[in-house]
Parts: sequence; C-alpha cells; structure tokens
Amino acid sequence: MLFVNVSIFDVLKKCVFVGFAYFCISKISPKQVFKPINKIKMNTPKRYTITAALPYTNGPVHIGHLAGVYVPADIYTRYLRLKGEDVVFVCGSDEHGVPITIKAKKEGITPQQVVDKYHEIIKTSFADFGISFDNYSRTSAEIHHKTASDFFTKLYNDGEFIEEVTEQLYDAEANQYLADRFVVGTCPKCGNEESYGDQCESCGTSHNATDLINPKSSITGNVPSLKETKHWFLPLDKHEAFLKEWILEGHKNDWKPNVLGQVKSWIDDGLRPRAVTRDLDWGIPVPVEGADGKVLYVWFDAPIGYISATKEWASENNKNWEDYWKKDDTKLVHFIGKDNIVFHCIIFPAMLKAHGDYVMPENVPANEFLNLEGNKLSTSKNWAVWLHEYLADFPEKQDVLRYALTATAPETKDNDFTWKDFQARNNNELVAIFGNFINRVVVLTNKYYNGIVPETSNLTEVDEEVLAQLKEFPNVISRSIERYRFREASQELLNLARLGNKYLADEEPWKVIKQDEERVKTIMNVALQIAAGLSVLCEPFLPFTAKKLKGILNVDANLSWNDVSEKEVLLSANHQINKAELLFAKIEDNEIQAQLDKLQATKTANEQANKKVEPQKETIEFDDFTKLDMRVGTILEAIKVPKTKKLLQLKVDVGMDVRTIVSGIAESFKPEDIIGQQVTVLCNLAPRKLRGVESQGMILMTDTPDGKLAFIEPSEKITNGGQVS
Repeated sequence: MLFVNVSIFDVLKKCVFVGFAYFCISKISPKQVFKPINKIKMNTPKRYTITAALPYTNGPVHIGHLAGVYVPADIYTRYLRLKGEDVVFVCGSDEHGVPITIKAKKEGITPQQVVDKYHEIIKTSFADFGISFDNYSRTSAEIHHKTASDFFTKLYNDGEFIEEVTEQLYDAEANQYLADRFVVGTCPKCGNEESYGDQCESCGTSHNATDLINPKSSITGNVPSLKETKHWFLPLDKHEAFLKEWILEGHKNDWKPNVLGQVKSWIDDGLRPRAVTRDLDWGIPVPVEGADGKVLYVWFDAPIGYISATKEWASENNKNWEDYWKKDDTKLVHFIGKDNIVFHCIIFPAMLKAHGDYVMPENVPANEFLNLEGNKLSTSKNWAVWLHEYLADFPEKQDVLRYALTATAPETKDNDFTWKDFQARNNNELVAIFGNFINRVVVLTNKYYNGIVPETSNLTEVDEEVLAQLKEFPNVISRSIERYRFREASQELLNLARLGNKYLADEEPWKVIKQDEERVKTIMNVALQIAAGLSVLCEPFLPFTAKKLKGILNVDANLSWNDVSEKEVLLSANHQINKAELLFAKIEDNEIQAQLDKLQATKTANEQANKKVEPQKETIEFDDFTKLDMRVGTILEAIKVPKTKKLLQLKVDVGMDVRTIVSGIAESFKPEDIIGQQVTVLCNLAPRKLRGVESQGMILMTDTPDGKLAFIEPSEKITNGGQVS
C-alpha cells in the first residue's frame, strides 16, 4: 500500500478544481450537475409527501376506492407518524372534466352544484372511515386554479409544449366541440354500437373519437362534422428515454411488478404527444392569449392538485410547501389505483421533469381492481358497497371493513370482496383472536387485581421469549409496510394477538392462581405488555379500535411505534386500567343475508333495465279492439292451486257476476295479501281449464323492475264492472 503525505484540504481543493473544470467543459449549470433527478434512492428521507388519488366528484366513493387507494395510503401515513416522521398526507376532489358536465346536463343542474354535492359526501365518508388526511382540498379552489395555471405557464414559456391545429368532431346545433365522452358510435374493433369516443367498454380498446364508425353527438343525436381547433400537446416522446431509465432501470427492484409491467407496455408501444388542453366551458381556463373557450385537460390539472393541496396545508400550518415538493431529501409516494398508473408513472413525472424544480416520486404502489361477489364494481350499475350506506347498516364498524379490505387487498392482481369473507374476517379473526385476547387480559386483571397492573417476579424462559417476540413485531410489521405489503402487515399484526392467546392458553393463569399467585402476577403483567403493544401497532390498520383499546388500558396516548421495541415496560406495575369493553361484535348471518339480498335486488333491477322491449305486435283495427270487454273487478277469495308453484285460484266480482279465474301470480303475491285488491279483467276471453279448474277470464298484469308482477289497477276506487276503454 502506498501512503502519500497530503492533507484533506489539498484533496478538497483538487475536487473543487475538477468540479469547476467540469462545468466549463460541459457548459452546464452546477444545478444540473449536483441535482440529478432521483438518481439515488433515499434510505433515510428527512420528510415524506404522501398523496392519494383525487376521487372524481360525479358520485360517492365505494369499497373499491377504499381498498385500492385510501386505506393503504392511510396505513402507510399513520405508520410514519407513529415512527415520528415528518409527513404530509394530501388529497382532494377532482372536480373538472366532461363526465361532470354530462351528469349536470342529465340532472338539470350546474357542474358546480354537482361537485359541491359529491365533494361533501366524499369528504365526510373519508372522515368517517378515519382516513387521516392532513388536507383534503378540491380542484375548484382558487389556490389550485392559480397553481395549475402557473405550472402550465412555466412549461409554455420554456417551450415544453407543441402547438397543433387539428380537426375535431363538432356539433353545430349544440355549438360546441365534442369531448370524447360526448361522442358515441360503432367500435372499429369489435362492432359495439355504443362505444364512447375514447374507449369501447365492451372490448376495452382505446381509440380516438374520429375512429368511430357512424359517430353521433350524445347531446343532440346529430352526426357531427369535423372542424379545426388549436390545442397544446405535451411531447411525451421527448421524455421517453428518461422515463425508461428512471423507472425500468432505476426502480426495477423496488416498484411493484404490476406497475412496472404496465409502464413497460406503454413505453414499448412508443410514447406520443398528448393534448393538455381541450374545448370546454368547465375547468381551468388556458392562461394563453387567444385560448378563449379552452380549458386545461383534467388529466393535466388533477395531479397538480397534490401540489396545491400541500400549499393550502402549508399556509395554514406555518410550513414551507416547497420543502415537501422540491427538496431532494423528501420522499414522494403516490397511492393510486390500476387505472391511474399511466398518469402517475409516465405523464405526471414527464410534467415534473419538464418543469425542472420538483422531486420525482420514489414509489407508486398502485393496486389492481377489487371485484364484488364475483362481478366488477360498477357505479353506473350500482354494483358497489357505498361507504355512507355501509355505515348505516354497520354502525361503528369502520375498522371491520378497513381490516377486511386490507386482508383481501388487490395488491398485485384483481381480488374479490364477498360478504361471507367479510363476516369470517370479523368473527374468526377480529372477534375470536384479537378481541378475545384483549377481553381475557382485561377481565382477568380486573378480577384478580381490581384493574391494577401486577408486578413481575421471576421471568421464565417462556416469558422472556414472548417479550422478545413482542419487541420484534414492530420491525416485522415495518418491513412489510415499507415494502407496501399491507395484507402481509395486517396478518403479522394478527399474529401478535395470536401470540398473546397462545401465551395465556399455555400458561393458564385461571388454573395457576389456585397454586401460585405470584406466578399469575407475572403472567398477567406479560399479557398486559402484549395488549399495550397491540394498542400501538394496530393503529395504522384499526384506528378506532386503537383509540378504544388505549382508553381501556389507560395507556399513554403518545406511546410510539419504536417504544414497543425499545421500552422494557409499556405498562408499569401499579398502573390502573379500566373495565373491559368488547372491541368487536359478532356479525350474524341475517345481517350478511340482508347485504346479499340488496345486491340481488340490484342485479335484478339491472337485468330489467337492460331488458329489451318487446317489438310491437301486428297492427289491429279499432273494431278489433272494441271486441275486448275489460272491466274492473275486486278479488274476493284467493287460494293456491294444489301441486303448482305459480297458480292461484281467485274469486273475482266483475259487477255482472262473480268469476273463477286462475292466474299465474303465486310467486309475486301471497293469497291473503290480495283480498280486496281491485284488478282489470278481460271478461270475454273464452273459458279455459287449468289444472282441472275452469278459468273464466284473465287478469291483466305487468312486470316490475325486480322481476315480479304488478296489477293493472285504477288509480282510485271504481265500482265493480266499470268498463276499460
């Protein structure tokens, strides 16, 4: 080894000289040299910026949204806070775009009224389920309009956009260019006649509105014409090499495979310029002279909503928002669903790169889709479990749903939520394992020691092993959370409760108390330490339960994640705990059946709504109609026809006489419920024998949306025999 007698100052001087020479030779700025974009992954970031996908405000949120985005984001954020990290968690309502204008037109209200209504519903639902945003904002806010406008202007002034005049579909009667969702026509790939201008929902193919065969305006039904219009485009192809290196190479080992797969597919297909403006009267006006009647495309302005939400929070909390978006020691994480991967992994990063001042996301742990009872969740078909409705049916059971959704989360592939699994997760895991352990510990402590934590004596090898395992659980759960494996983390949490149950079952304090009271004191002390550990470690997953459990144990509210690993004692001897309360309640079969019945009713209603109306029958003359003798009658008697499922034998007073009529309505009505019911009877129909009974007429019926039958009856009481004409 060669030793050279030089000082550290000499080395530093040489480094400075080399650096200066590099600036001169390369003709680039020090900022570009010393501020590479996300080249180095941070092991110890100084702060965290956590974003959750902005929910679109044309309807409420359902369990798919919760499972895919908001519960995972909340778990991660709560965990970081418990670790003592500097973190801001932001979200907000996405309030621009065509679907909102469509909904407004359908309901006969303004777009602002639409977003105001659903913003409040969504915000309340998140609060009810404990989603702990530091700020939940909205893109209609003034601060967002300014932030998005400034962002656009910066890119515009830097020459980052392409300006193009293109032909777009135009509805002359409506006097407006047609956004993709305002155009319907035949899909060029599968032939679906109701394809939208941007995507066919039958085969899933993306296309342009001009690709449709026989396009029509959904506003007027007219055939649109092509008309020239000017727009600005973000040239994604310009950033293709950067995105490929940054994601496919730089993050190949730490991003989820489902995310990498979708990004690779997009990049391999070749990135193309994408419009950032559109012709619409709802949105943020394009801040360029001569851009009247144009707004920022919703996909462009929506992710900037994360920045404006952070600005809003910072101004209210005496913080510098730029620390959370522009400093290299900030870790930015986007929680999104499957359908937003392209926007957060390709488009928004390209926008941030073009701008130049912002950090890049460290991870985008997107989830796949959650199905419901084997079918895709659909807001339009009402095939969903809406959060506000869930709480009406299962009050104070937010944590049960949070847990069930976490345990079945679609982390790398689509998954299915079923009500039976929900019930099993509650009854067999939360009640039987977690709740059972806590209840035994608290009840026994109150029974033996009046709720005072007993002192330990000699710890056995088993005691020491259990306490050592307790101290390791924060690290075990941390490893899962920091790899965004929240399903795995939730099961590790449950394993801690299992450890507690096993310890009590093995040590049997209820038996030992008769022979060795000192030993029981140690057993109960150890069990209480586990309970206290659970009260801290469960908070990211079960925040309402954590609060309740800390109240029962009278534990320090400031007890941190690291305390569980580092402190020798979490509950000191002589500490007073409170009386036992059930953390979880069993969910009965009838409660689950009610949910299944609700879904079945939805399915039936959808089938009826999609049912094709029977074509008109052959034309008849008026004289043919006059031959029909239809009269109002009243049902006097009703009995089931033996050995049949559908037939009822009725006695009906039709004014002229009382008739026996056999009708196939038994599956829709109970005999006792229809006595006194007024009906419309075709009286001059030739008699016909049905199951040995002569039927002397026909009762007129129609189908209901739920697949049942309904009577054709007068709107008010009519004298029997009144003719229908």
